Amino acid sequence: MHDIWNPWHGCTKKSEGCSHCYMYYLDKIHNNKIASNEVYKTNNFNYPLQRLRNGEYKVKSGEMLRVCMTSDFFVEEADKWRNEAWDIIRKRKDVIFFILTKRPERVINHLPSDWEDGYENVFFNVTCENQKRALERLPILEELPFKHKGIMCAPFIEAIDIDDYLDKGFIEQVIVGGENYDGARACNYEWVKSLYDSCQKRNIRFCFMETGSVFIKDGKTYNMPNKDIQSLMAYKSGLNFKGKDIEFKLYDDFMNLIEPDELYKPLFKDKCNSCGSKIICNGCSNCGKC
Repeated sequence: MHDIWNPWHGCTKKSEGCSHCYMYYLDKIHNNKIASNEVYKTNNFNYPLQRLRNGEYKVKSGEMLRVCMTSDFFVEEADKWRNEAWDIIRKRKDVIFFILTKRPERVINHLPSDWEDGYENVFFNVTCENQKRALERLPILEELPFKHKGIMCAPFIEAIDIDDYLDKGFIEQVIVGGENYDGARACNYEWVKSLYDSCQKRNIRFCFMETGSVFIKDGKTYNMPNKDIQSLMAYKSGLNFKGKDIEFKLYDDFMNLIEPDELYKPLFKDKCNSCGSKIICNGCSNCGKC
């Protein structure tokens, strides 16, 4: 996918949300010969710096790259490569890097030397799959020096109450999604609706991207293994809210601020208009597959 950058692959399980990790499942069905908990540097490590034949970057100014979707950016085994990754993020000041971790306690000791109060182009997120992890990770998130912060409740396996943290104003976005694949645990509509109401009240962006394979609503359990259907049902729920704009200051190679009309504009096709992820999506790559 054009909006994903996996500089390394593989991870070790950290908390309850990892129990049925999709990456382990997909590695298994794709006959990946390397164990999922063996972390290795990928051949696509330099993806954000790759160029087209005309010399332009493949990743356009203003695009958002989701980082380490098959690992964790702060996993211990990747300590030896992380500074290289930070160098790439520093070079591409015109690209937004969405970083998600279940290891916020490791972050403060693994930031680059020029970090100060954070890079403008990094959107830092922690996973809050249940109340226990929300209460463990959100105090750390609040204190960490990042200019943009959000949370992801995926897999969403338990109702959470985080109103006290939402009131503090440091959380700009909340993403929710159910669990998928082998052994998926149920996601409940009421949990999603409660968190949606909390975010809407505070004008915080809320994205219900997918129901997961097992979804409960009004006491009825729905089994939906098809991810397109999950996304459609999330969209039809009406539980998406744009909220306050999240403004990233992006710069060119000469540290000139890039104006909004000069940045990448996402391409959305008809299918995209009923997708639960649209409000957080980088757009279609126009690959011709749909």
